[in-house]
Amino acid sequence: MTEQDDSSHPPLHYRTGEDDTVDQLRLLRSRRVGIATYRRLLAEHGSAAAALAALPQVAKAAGVSDYRICPEGVVHAELKAGKAARARLLTETSPDYPIALRDISDAPPLIWALGDTALLQKPMVALVGARNASSLGTRMAKRMAEDLSAEGYVVVSGLARGIDAAAHLGALKGGTVAVQAGGVDVIYPAENTNLAHDVARSGLRISEMAMGLQPQARHFPARNRIISGLAMAVVVVEAAGKSGSLITARNALDQGRDVLAVPGHPFDARAAGCNLLIRDGATLVRNAQDVIDALQPVAEPAPELPLVPPAKPPRTLRDTATLHDEILSRLGPAPIAEDQLLRDLRASATDAAPALVDLELDGKITRQAGGLLARVS
Repeated sequence: MTEQDDSSHPPLHYRTGEDDTVDQLRLLRSRRVGIATYRRLLAEHGSAAAALAALPQVAKAAGVSDYRICPEGVVHAELKAGKAARARLLTETSPDYPIALRDISDAPPLIWALGDTALLQKPMVALVGARNASSLGTRMAKRMAEDLSAEGYVVVSGLARGIDAAAHLGALKGGTVAVQAGGVDVIYPAENTNLAHDVARSGLRISEMAMGLQPQARHFPARNRIISGLAMAVVVVEAAGKSGSLITARNALDQGRDVLAVPGHPFDARAAGCNLLIRDGATLVRNAQDVIDALQPVAEPAPELPLVPPAKPPRTLRDTATLHDEILSRLGPAPIAEDQLLRDLRASATDAAPALVDLELDGKITRQAGGLLARVS
């Protein structure tokens, strides 16, 4: 039973009633059943109950002996915990299930929700960024969230420290959605306990994870694809060159969402990720109005334009990293002329110049008199 991504999963028709909810939850919580397998089993067997009955044989055919499905008692305990926390379990056929999530291939079949689920039907913008955010970054996130909220947008983020916390705080009055990596009843980090309670009172906390589950490192990338999936656009306020915020941005691009970023000083490591995104085609934003202006064309018909040659697609983050590696592999302590390097790379000056500047700022290469380049050992 291996997971296969299906970008166009068929609509599912479930039996209504508490028994079918228990069956769906048992199926999803069973060992080695991920989202793709869950949907395939439902499509093949017609109902969660029938899929559960067939699951041991499916597992045996896949080479898994002595397979046991999730015990019914475990699911009843989870439902009891959800009721105690005053959380609701939303299925894909629930009226309150977020419409935006239906567009993504790996949408969570079941979501625990704590708070005002009506927010899930409103237009959302995700604000994400560094946990070790600067004072300027947190002020920027809070102000942008306040202004977006005042314009009717619901701000969604991940309830982490730093930029996420500032975004939720700024949007509390108008409503904000926090997507959690662990159970919806588990607050992480502990320093955001008061904020989490405020979000549940005036906004909404959601999670696809089981009640009571403590978040682990592998849960955060999965959470990030829900943050981007809920939103019309993802705004990255501060992010290092390698960070979870960039994972969220890549998810957004894969899901067809807009990616926007706040620029920062080149010497500030917390701005490196944002500057990379902008260089690679993300929309530069300075305030909430820039975000709103960027979203506006989505709702307006595009004017007819004369036919022009197709523009060269912007470089991806992977393309940029590959170019960095190629440059470093061809340079050594002995300097060579820049034009010779470009010939060796078969790259144009326009493509290579930004990469050379990045590597020079990172201290990996040095530029010498006469247009010579050398690698720093």
